[in-house]
Amino acid sequence: MKKVLINGANGKMGQAIARIIQHTPQLGLEVAALREAGQPSQHKADIVIDFSSPQGAQEALSLAQEMKAACLIGTTNLPERFLFQMQEEQKIPLFYAPNVSLSVYFFGELLKAAARMYSGYDMALHEIHHVHKKDAPSGTAKKLADMLGLPPQRISYERFGETPGTHILTLLGGYDKIVLKHEALSRDLFADSAVHVAAWLVRQPAGFYTMKDYAAAVLKSSKKEANI
Repeated sequence: MKKVLINGANGKMGQAIARIIQHTPQLGLEVAALREAGQPSQHKADIVIDFSSPQGAQEALSLAQEMKAACLIGTTNLPERFLFQMQEEQKIPLFYAPNVSLSVYFFGELLKAAARMYSGYDMALHEIHHVHKKDAPSGTAKKLADMLGLPPQRISYERFGETPGTHILTLLGGYDKIVLKHEALSRDLFADSAVHVAAWLVRQPAGFYTMKDYAAAVLKSSKKEANI
């Protein structure tokens, strides 16, 4: 079993990840340590999973580098300097995504295809998240907008109740309107995907990885299984 250090363990995502790891032993992971930003940690782990804060994410990467462990960071609103630093990592397997859901990644690919097919239509992106979310627009909305070439001013947002995450793209033509929507029904959507990404990442060679790499691996594996 590969040992996991969860950074930001008291947060809702950290708690969900710990629970899912416990209930999916077939993935080969076990929780070895729980940590909050700013706390010391003497535990050894094979992978560090971080859903905490910008400062906590930087601490998580430093811990992983010290332990020569893999590192998965799903924290959003990170400093640009740190984003560039992660992309240059060559000593450990490091994964970063502002949204670790494979479903959301595929939704983004659908949006890109729709934008190509409906070329010339006006586009706007709207996102809805829970009232506790600190960044606005969300990291996911910014990523989707970047994929579509949408300027930041075409992103609108709401903070409502305990909504896990909803993203809506509207394409408006002269005579019709197309609305594409992804709605997360539970935070477990993201936690479950994070655990699966971690189980994959811990087996990868050193380097920087994104959802594009993980999605390619999943599709390749599915194709092999379909051909058996």
